[in-house]
Amino acid sequence: MEQARLTIPIYLPGWLLGSLRTVKNTLKAAQGEAHPAPNLLGDRDVEWSWIAAKMPAGPGEALDFGPGGSYLALLAAQRGFNVTAVDLQPPERPYRHPGLSFIQGDLLELTLPQGRFDLVINCSTVEHVGLAGRFGVTESLPDGDVRAMTILRNLMKPGGVMLLTVPVGRDAVFAPLCRIYGRERLPRLLDGYLVKSEAFWVKDPENCWSPCDRETALAFEASAGSWDPLRNVYALGCFVLLTSKVLSAFAV
Repeated sequence: MEQARLTIPIYLPGWLLGSLRTVKNTLKAAQGEAHPAPNLLGDRDVEWSWIAAKMPAGPGEALDFGPGGSYLALLAAQRGFNVTAVDLQPPERPYRHPGLSFIQGDLLELTLPQGRFDLVINCSTVEHVGLAGRFGVTESLPDGDVRAMTILRNLMKPGGVMLLTVPVGRDAVFAPLCRIYGRERLPRLLDGYLVKSEAFWVKDPENCWSPCDRETALAFEASAGSWDPLRNVYALGCFVLLTSKVLSAFAV
C-alpha cells in the first residue's frame, strides 16, 4: 500500500531564503557541480556589503526605500541615523530599534516631507516600480522608476546622499520582475543627480561576482524572466549619488 505524503508549506523570510540558497549551491558544488551557469547567487552579498562600505555616519534622517528582508535600515540606525523604512509589503525583521520606524505604502502615493532626508538607501528596489504583477502592484507605469527617482530626489536635503544599486546590462524589461538599465535608460534614471562614484560587478564563468568596468557591465546580455533567481543573471551597478543644491519640481 502506497503511503500518502503530506506537504506542509513553511514561511521563510527573505534573509533566510537567501542563506538556504547559498547552502544548496555549496552542496551542489560538493557533488561535482563546481561551476553552475552564471546566475544571481550572491547578488545581495555584493550590494549590501557595498552599501555598508559607502554608508556615512549619522546623525541625520535616513530613508530606506523598499527594504524587504535586508538589514540596511538597522545598519543605518546603528550608524546614528533616524531611519524611516518604506515598503509595499509588511516588514520582515526579527528586531526593533528606537531609531527605526516603518511605513507600509506606495512611494508614488505617500505624502512625505520634502527636503528631509540626509541619506536614501535604494537597494535593488527602483527597478520594480511600476511593473504590475508583483508586490501587489496592479497598475502598469512604464516610467514609474524614473518618477520614483524624482520623488526621492525631492525628499532629500540639498547635498543629500543616495546609495543606489540596480541591475545593469543591455536595456530590457522583464515584466513583472525587473528592468535592466543600460546605455539608454540608465542616464534617465540618474537624471538630476550628481554621480559621486560608481562600481560595476559581473558574474565570471565560475559563477563568482567580480568587479568590472562600466562598458562591460552595460553591454552584458541579461536574462531575468524566471521567478527563480538561480535561473536569472545580470550585471550590478552601484552608485553614490548626490542631490544638487536646488530641489527639482515634479508635476504629478
